[in-house]
Amino acid sequence: MRPIYLFSISSHPDAISVNSLDVSFLHPFIDFSLYDYMIITSKQTAKALSYYPKDAYINIPALCISKQSAKSFEALGGKVLSVGKGYGDTLVNAIKHYPKETKWLYLRAKVVASDFVAVCQKDGYSIDEVIVYETQCSKAIEEVDVDKNAILIFTSPSSVQCFLKTHLLYPSQDIVVIGKTTAKALPKNITCKIAKTPTIENCFKLLEY
Repeated sequence: MRPIYLFSISSHPDAISVNSLDVSFLHPFIDFSLYDYMIITSKQTAKALSYYPKDAYINIPALCISKQSAKSFEALGGKVLSVGKGYGDTLVNAIKHYPKETKWLYLRAKVVASDFVAVCQKDGYSIDEVIVYETQCSKAIEEVDVDKNAILIFTSPSSVQCFLKTHLLYPSQDIVVIGKTTAKALPKNITCKIAKTPTIENCFKLLEY
């Protein structure tokens, strides 16, 4: 059986799981009382919220980008407003279902892949952005020894970018990515399979054993 490498901050029992990012949580002051809803686009956002008093934010429903981010917020005791399809761009329509006077708080990483906030702001929607965590390439992904005949699964654009800093991709390797945004981070000459829905489990469904 060919080895499977999963480049993610999550793991999977059928893969060699390589943590692709080290996460540092920031603690900026936030007046949660100013907002009607929050926007959550990663599990790390929920972890960042845990550094704040729960009664400050727990009654503010959150628009979540995916089922995984929704579960992480619900685990804190939060209420999910609605769930997107795993891509930042899909949140635009969800936000536009609400009046422009609605006050949104987007808790985000220092570097993000989608410009959905700018798109909504251009149309007059009120969204404040606060950076609550930042990431950097992990030593694990920089130093991992990858088989040239392996199957590689990437779960974010940053996991691709970090891998390519110290590794090459070979024609003998099969590449699976969690979504279209991650696929765009690959070199143009690299072909890949894209999961139908952006979850690790759906990445594995594409594999032929």
